[in-house]
Amino acid sequence: MALAADTLSINTLRFLAVDAVQQANSGHPGMPMGAAPMAHTLWSRFLKFDPADPAWDDRDRCVLSAGHGSMLLYGLLHLSGCGVSMEELQQFRQWGARTAGHPESFLLPGVETTTGPLGQGLSAAVGMAIAERHLAARFNRPGFEVVDHRTWVIAGDGDLMEGVSSEAASLAGHLGLGRLVVLYDDNHITIEGGTDLAFSEDAGARFAAYGWQTLAVEDGNDVAALAAALDQARADAGRPTLIRVRTHIGFGSPAKQDSADAHGAPLGADEVAATKRNLGWPEQPTFHVPEGADKPLREAGARGSAAHREWLDRMARYRATHPELAAEWDRRMAGELPAGWEKALPVFPADPKGTATRGAGGKVLNALAAKLPELMGGSADLAPSTKTWLTGEAVFTSADSSGRNLHFGVREHAMAAVMNGMANHGGFLPYGSTFFVFSDYLRPSLRLAALSGLQVVHVFTHDSFFVGEDGPTHQPVEHLPSLRAMPGLAVIRPADANETAEAWRAAVERRDGPTALLLTRQDVPTLDRAVLAPAAGLQKGGYVLREGSRGPGELDLILIASGSEVHLALGAAERLEAGGTSVRVVSLPCWERFEEQEAAYRDQVLPPAVTRRVAVEAAHPFGWERYVGCSGQVVGIGRFGASAPAERLAERFGFTVDHVVEVARALLG
Repeated sequence: MALAADTLSINTLRFLAVDAVQQANSGHPGMPMGAAPMAHTLWSRFLKFDPADPAWDDRDRCVLSAGHGSMLLYGLLHLSGCGVSMEELQQFRQWGARTAGHPESFLLPGVETTTGPLGQGLSAAVGMAIAERHLAARFNRPGFEVVDHRTWVIAGDGDLMEGVSSEAASLAGHLGLGRLVVLYDDNHITIEGGTDLAFSEDAGARFAAYGWQTLAVEDGNDVAALAAALDQARADAGRPTLIRVRTHIGFGSPAKQDSADAHGAPLGADEVAATKRNLGWPEQPTFHVPEGADKPLREAGARGSAAHREWLDRMARYRATHPELAAEWDRRMAGELPAGWEKALPVFPADPKGTATRGAGGKVLNALAAKLPELMGGSADLAPSTKTWLTGEAVFTSADSSGRNLHFGVREHAMAAVMNGMANHGGFLPYGSTFFVFSDYLRPSLRLAALSGLQVVHVFTHDSFFVGEDGPTHQPVEHLPSLRAMPGLAVIRPADANETAEAWRAAVERRDGPTALLLTRQDVPTLDRAVLAPAAGLQKGGYVLREGSRGPGELDLILIASGSEVHLALGAAERLEAGGTSVRVVSLPCWERFEEQEAAYRDQVLPPAVTRRVAVEAAHPFGWERYVGCSGQVVGIGRFGASAPAERLAERFGFTVDHVVEVARALLG
């Protein structure tokens, strides 16, 4: 069982959570009360961390996937001296506090990834474990094990129920991620009642089928048994480990232990007092930290600090022996780009037939990969279609961790979560790809990337009804405006091959959030930049591609388009100009970047005095009123698509030069 020092620390963690939730009148006290022993055992005996530098590169990563139990993590960070003050604990769930309702990695050092939506933390941890394995293969040399850390997870019943964790756990087992260990807080309770209402499977058997080592601790308060299980997990280098720990939600509460009432609401003043009496804890003061309660965690932190100093010494010798590798390590972990990387971007010659932007994207990606070893990723079993295979690079497998090509399988949601974990880990620019319509499958992970400001790149191909014969199940319609509505996400829909190269430039340079690249299945002309404006205008989100024949001061009409419809707008402009109409064509591939420009630039591109505007985009028109105004028109698609050749669909849905000209002439009167 637990030593006296362990019990003191464990109960301190419990009642810091109880008091914080009670004071905030909001939160989840039950999970920290039941899971405190496993968290304490992990942090005090196994986790490698340095309180003075929670972001140290070779630290262990600890992910609280059951993010609703956030006060457990905040208590651990406080007792271990990792920079969370008592005042911050007392400000739990308040405006401006770093101790948010669910852990947010962008707010608080020591929070490895933003969690709360269940299953996301465990799935991101798989990405962290992949990152560690690949970096070890890339940088470790005989006598210089500069990458030597583990990924630990505390997960709950809800994490194991969510589909994303099943996808990610299956992948982790397949890849044999032996440095990944999940402590499963098996407390048998969900919000509605017992887990037996909807969750009766043998989770251990399921994970064993995935290829995991599965262990069990039947008494979640038995520190010695927890330590033995963690030791056994650490010894298995070839398999990830799930440790099922039988705990009791709301442990110690006379009226609410093993009850859904302990899950998502304060215990109540009377029950807090009764629980403290039951566990021999003083009722006052609140937020009580007895002398010596932090000793086990402070000692663990001291060991971690010593390990950090040893690592720094090792790195100094590594830099002298392997200077080029060390320089790459330093650059990648700092998130910096190598000098001259942009020179790798290809330039595509003008071509009326052109190429699909997915094909151009593949060429750009491979050109960049030769200069940016941090680029690593793959597809949800669609690389031949999305063109995201790194030619000449190995595949990341259980036997060979050096590969940069990842087979995610048909697991879009896990793919996105794994990308987030790789970005959280550091040292990577992760990318993933699928058909645009299947962005629905990964949206929660993409939202967390946007919320957390993670640099990941999503390549979404087959970006419109021009998919053709596969029909409406595979033809995105509402997806484009819905992604544009997501704060922090840059959505870029390039018009041709050269805008695609510029889109990749933007994604590589954007450090503070995710980028979605929307690429075509069908060929589009590679525009003649000797006649039209340079594709570099994409960096401002929108630009004047073609000026009206009478100059900027005498415009009759502005045609605005993105992606594959830009060449339609150019064709319509040529036809209208032949009739004496002065038409400007604006390429608007990225609304987010355009809105970041100064008002003077936006007004230069879209002069407020020119109110006759037509937008052309093969997507739902929602949102275009921002740019066409009350007097403008949108050629869009407000219905689901249909199964037919793309050319026939374009005629039926009005995406032809003739129809754009007709709409423009009607607007001009």
